[in-house]
Amino acid sequence: MLKIMPNAGEIEFKKQFVERYSKLTEFDDFKRYCLAFLRRSIRVNTLKISIKELKKRLEKDWKLEQIPWCREGFWIEHKREDRRDIGNLIEHSLGYFYVQEAVSMIPPLVLDPKPGETVLDMCAAPGSKASQIAQYMKNKGVLVANDYKGIRLAPLGINMQRMGITNSVLTLMDANWFAKSGLEFDRILLDAPCSGTGTIRKSLKTLRIWNSGMIKKISYDQRRLAETAFSILKKGGTMVYSTCSLEPEEDEGVVSLLLENHPDAKLEEISLGIKRSHAIEEFEGVRYNPEVKKCLRLWPQDNDTEGFFVAKIKKV
Repeated sequence: MLKIMPNAGEIEFKKQFVERYSKLTEFDDFKRYCLAFLRRSIRVNTLKISIKELKKRLEKDWKLEQIPWCREGFWIEHKREDRRDIGNLIEHSLGYFYVQEAVSMIPPLVLDPKPGETVLDMCAAPGSKASQIAQYMKNKGVLVANDYKGIRLAPLGINMQRMGITNSVLTLMDANWFAKSGLEFDRILLDAPCSGTGTIRKSLKTLRIWNSGMIKKISYDQRRLAETAFSILKKGGTMVYSTCSLEPEEDEGVVSLLLENHPDAKLEEISLGIKRSHAIEEFEGVRYNPEVKKCLRLWPQDNDTEGFFVAKIKKV
């Protein structure tokens, strides 16, 4: 059952935003979910504890509901419904679980990293997906976790240490510099900086700062990062591009341009048993590569989560 924010009636959506998103989805549903509280969720860190053991430790006071698309993921709610401070639990301090939004767990699942591989997380802070990648790698191989600001690298380092990650190298630079490094990777996650329009229900300031000019600038930066990622991907390697934006220019538009520029880029289907919406194949007079229909587009109303976008690209 949706729990609507008490001040929902006072929250204003810009006219241009309403007009734009009315073309993309059923706006009343979208708005209703954006103004509802987001369910808390956690990912069990199986590097330190089994799923069974953590459930045993938590279920005395907390209700856990399995997230269908992630074996280690659970929605969590206190049995008295008067506590939300799961970050204060000793199990959190010990690195037994990571507080992570349910759809945020999808990109590492789609990337499917293997022990012994060389993997790059281009925009890794604060470490939710990077630590999940290392978990699936079983701490074997090399994971390069990069971010471009020192203030962001600090929580990344703390979280990787808390989660018991031992196969990671942290780097601090503009991710585009990897193009000059001479390095190649088996798998690359580009969870790109974005406008964040999928995260409104936990960050209402997104509505205040949103503007169409911002979308153009961000999508330009995303296209550059995607080009860099593909250039350092090994032949036969896998790249996952994801955002918490719902803007077509930041999602299908970026993927479409990459496909047009690189005949050796092949978009792959994503099968997770999750309720999904159709990808945007055309928007405001721009028709995208028809292959974008294989992308995973999730609106908040699809699964009562944040909005999210994921594409899986193979270098053939």
